Amino acid sequence: MSMLDTAKLGRIEYGEAWDLQKALIRDIGAGQREDTLLLLEHPPTYTIGTDRHPEHLLMSPDELASRGIAVFEIDRGGDITYHGPGQLVGYPLLYLDAEGLDLHKYLRDLEEVLIRLLAEFGLVGGRKPEYTGVWIGDRKVAAIGVKFNRARARRGFVTSHGFAFNVKRGVEQEGFGGIVPCGIQEYGVTSLEVETGLTLEVEEIAERVLPHFRDVFGYGSLRTVTEAAIRSTAAR
Repeated sequence: MSMLDTAKLGRIEYGEAWDLQKALIRDIGAGQREDTLLLLEHPPTYTIGTDRHPEHLLMSPDELASRGIAVFEIDRGGDITYHGPGQLVGYPLLYLDAEGLDLHKYLRDLEEVLIRLLAEFGLVGGRKPEYTGVWIGDRKVAAIGVKFNRARARRGFVTSHGFAFNVKRGVEQEGFGGIVPCGIQEYGVTSLEVETGLTLEVEEIAERVLPHFRDVFGYGSLRTVTEAAIRSTAAR
């Protein structure tokens, strides 16, 4: 069974993390490194996917600047979402062989990882057939948006982007109030702290998600990779 490299990067700027993803996609697609899962936080950021609806960003450029919120138009699927402090962001960079490729299963497996994580806290996470992501009732606790990048040296794809899981109380209001999240107007947003009443840290949840990711995706083992080693990849 294969190995998954994991790296916890703390809080880093969105653009820097995107550059790291691109470097890892290159190396994984060439068979030069193991599949890798990056776990991190971002400063306040809106990302707009390929299903772009400018009207779903409710803030003016001046308001964005005054609040220190960055905006990136990126190459994942989906509409607009928020990343910010108090949210665990996961970027799986995984090689998927072209034979038997099931892109929908990959999305469902990402959801399953987070559903199992919620179950640790006695919470029932669910899906909505018309949307990606993980829900507690009619409140979204995790957004998912991905891209499948064609591997240059192998017959398959390397995944990028991933999930954003709301951990801390307040993250569901702090940034999501300035957008129509993922273009969905009829449902709300929640966080793990709101649903459990506990005080939790993003670092703790990052550690808890790892065994679920390993089990759902069928990795034999996990290997911790240092932040310096990940950054050296992008520097080459």
